[in-house]
Amino acid sequence: MPMDNYGFLSILPPLIAIVLALRTKQVYIALLFGIWSSWLIMNDWNFIKGTIAAIEGMVNVFKSEGNTRTIMFSALVGALLLFIQYSKGVEGFVNKINILIDYFEKKQSGYSRIIVQILALLTGIILFVETSISSLTVGTLYRPIFDKLKISREKLAYIADSSSAPSSIIIPFNAWGAFIMGLLITQGIDQPFSVLLSSIKYNFYPFIAIAIVFIIIVSKKDFGPMAKAEKRIRETGKFLNDNAKPMISETITSYKPKEGIKAKAYNMVIPLFTMVIMMPLNLAYTGWNKVEEYTSFSNHLSQAIGEGSGSSSVLYAVITAILVAMILYKIQGIMKVEEMVDLTLKGISELIPLALLMLFAFAISDACNQLGTGQFIANWSKEWLSPEFLPAIVFIISAFIAFSTGTSWGTFAIMIAIAIPMANIHEANFGLVIAATLGGGVFGDHCSPISDTTIISSMASATDHIDHVKTQLPYALIGGGVTVVIYIIMGFIL
Repeated sequence: MPMDNYGFLSILPPLIAIVLALRTKQVYIALLFGIWSSWLIMNDWNFIKGTIAAIEGMVNVFKSEGNTRTIMFSALVGALLLFIQYSKGVEGFVNKINILIDYFEKKQSGYSRIIVQILALLTGIILFVETSISSLTVGTLYRPIFDKLKISREKLAYIADSSSAPSSIIIPFNAWGAFIMGLLITQGIDQPFSVLLSSIKYNFYPFIAIAIVFIIIVSKKDFGPMAKAEKRIRETGKFLNDNAKPMISETITSYKPKEGIKAKAYNMVIPLFTMVIMMPLNLAYTGWNKVEEYTSFSNHLSQAIGEGSGSSSVLYAVITAILVAMILYKIQGIMKVEEMVDLTLKGISELIPLALLMLFAFAISDACNQLGTGQFIANWSKEWLSPEFLPAIVFIISAFIAFSTGTSWGTFAIMIAIAIPMANIHEANFGLVIAATLGGGVFGDHCSPISDTTIISSMASATDHIDHVKTQLPYALIGGGVTVVIYIIMGFIL
């Protein structure tokens, strides 16, 4: 059956997955049903053929080198997290932040809660190089401090999630920028970098998302499910809801540090800093030979970062960070080789559920591509669009595709190929339409329970995944709603 004949059925599997995830809180089962229903549809509802195809579809996830690297990265992160806890690195960092907290608390009671949340937000923005590293670092660094100050883990996951993808898209000197420029080139755009930079000022959603986080922190006015989560931890001291299942095991979050050693912040800062700094270096390394024409070393370097592989870079970065941690702890006599091997294997085993979730998320995304989910939504919208409403409609459609498939990059790939020709046909503002496509992808991805950035934010913050989605959703929807209104106004002005 050709891809474009699935029609409305192509939307069914992602909808099944999302509704089941939100209703049952069983994200693994929800994704499995979504994957299975996709392949049933593609095999004319033949139960046996569809079931076998679904299994093969999950196996085929590993045919993509990028998917395999991301899944490996997700598992190896567990080893790094155990290392920095066992070495008392986390304890050392928390001690330093506690000095800062005490300083601000003496100035004004309750002030330290605001400062720590703003620090978490700024950390996420500064780590714009890669979304996984951004949300992972924010969750890992600030979880013990948030716990101490009785700030909910749902709030931490929200801050981690809301500062990762939005900063990566508005500061595009990373794999995101490279990917988008590649898509623009395929649409015949001669100067993709300047076009991308000129669209940033119209990419309202990421700016609004970050602004909402800042306003919520400073005003202390939470609402909806987040207000309930904050009330719970304040009044009962419970980090999670009674029936919650944290995305990361207690072994990872509260692994007992080695006894008889001094807590030093640099035992955590050095490995994490290594992971962050290795990201652009690896992007440059993996993209260096792909650059054919350049005017200077700096020009070669910037182009290489643009051409580099994001999935390779995060994998190499986490492996380098683990090796640096091993050397650092060996020099100090904190760990023996046998302890390091045991910790590495234990860390990987504890994060296998996350790796499995990634596998399912990629499998449903691949199935949606084969069903033509995004293409169907985009084609359906072509028939009734007017030029003034084009930016707002492109934003909404991009958001719906990203929400349904759990991938902003997949959304960009589908929608840029449709939005640019539509902008030409309707003679709409080019930068505005590109920005609406990118912003819509980030917004949908931000809300989606099957998005990798949402999953990693839940994992790093050690919160229940569906609780994270539910507490974040009202804030994201307000940002999305405001953005749609701005795009309608801009559609008439420009």
